[in-house]
Amino acid sequence: MSSDVFKRFTNDDGKFKETLTIDVQGLLSLYEAAHLRVHGEEILEEALTFTVTHLESMGPKLGNSLKAQVSEALSQPIHTNLPRFLARKNICMYENIESRNDLLLKFAKLDFNILQKVFQRELRELTILVECYFGAVGLHFEPQQSRARIMTGKILSILNIVDDTFDAYATFDELVLFTNAIERSCDISAMESVSHNLRPIYQVLIEFLNELEDELKKEGKSDRIYYAKVEMKKWIKSYFKEAEWLNACYFPKCEEYMENAITSIAVKLIATISLICLEELIISKETLEWVTSDSSILRASSILSRLKDDIMGHHFEQQRTHIPSFFECYMKEHGVSKQEAYVEVQKIMENAWKDINTELVCPSQVPMFALEQAINPTRLTLSFQVNDFMNTKGGFKDSLLVAG
Repeated sequence: MSSDVFKRFTNDDGKFKETLTIDVQGLLSLYEAAHLRVHGEEILEEALTFTVTHLESMGPKLGNSLKAQVSEALSQPIHTNLPRFLARKNICMYENIESRNDLLLKFAKLDFNILQKVFQRELRELTILVECYFGAVGLHFEPQQSRARIMTGKILSILNIVDDTFDAYATFDELVLFTNAIERSCDISAMESVSHNLRPIYQVLIEFLNELEDELKKEGKSDRIYYAKVEMKKWIKSYFKEAEWLNACYFPKCEEYMENAITSIAVKLIATISLICLEELIISKETLEWVTSDSSILRASSILSRLKDDIMGHHFEQQRTHIPSFFECYMKEHGVSKQEAYVEVQKIMENAWKDINTELVCPSQVPMFALEQAINPTRLTLSFQVNDFMNTKGGFKDSLLVAG
């Protein structure tokens, strides 16, 4: 649908009508729609500015129910959020609306509680990976996606361990041997070539791949493991590139940093694992080839995750020996302040969302469930940091909702 449909809400001068501010719910809908804009849709750029300005100014004057909806929307719009985590908050807000449909509310609570019980059963299998399971639930919340949740929870845990290993615990010489073993065979037979200190994590990586292959064999889909190994090798190689920079005290240019960082952020690896683990779906070879390619949606999703991760973590990381974040690279290359670098990062992130939206709304040979695997890791990064989310209201650890 053309964005021209929104012209009905504008005056002759192209500005949005002030009378729209009377309808707060309508203003919220226009705000949410603006986040689906693609490049060149100026009317939706205007809509975003218009709605944000008015929603922010009217927020303090609204009743509690509407104020909560507006505050939540301004904090993170629906399109960039994780559906299941957003549902928990929306149920609580909808409950306070006088015009609510009580039957719909009851079913929403029952649906939430049934899934909550499914998650709790699975969590018993992953008691040592509790924190990472919250992320897995965000990526795969449908009840039939149990295998994808469990395997994704495990790979998220492995990502954290490997990240710490490369960043803080291993020597450069140990990382050389570790990376060579992964690139050469990605198999337990290469264990002897890995230093003793890193053999435990190498074994964890290989055992994960073997477990994944065994699971896929049950359905005659063991050939899918090839794509997981391809992305695993790319990811480890990108980590080693960062280790080389750190070892040589090298300060990369922005473009060089981002080219490597969009792999090291592991969005493609997570998307690949997620996709090949989906049950009861026919996934073509073309789709599997796509997830390991350099598609624009995967690239944009990786850029968003990397920059958000840098925003959240670059202060802490620069307090210890670490490669520069995008902020440091941009400040040095362009001779600007941290605030100016932050403004540039926000622009890059906005354009990345437009790239994602373009892929989502245009006809594609890639099925929607595959495109979802590309953007859900980014929604996860944008929505919360797992450690913080565990202790927030509305998180997975909340008690069950009372349906009635």
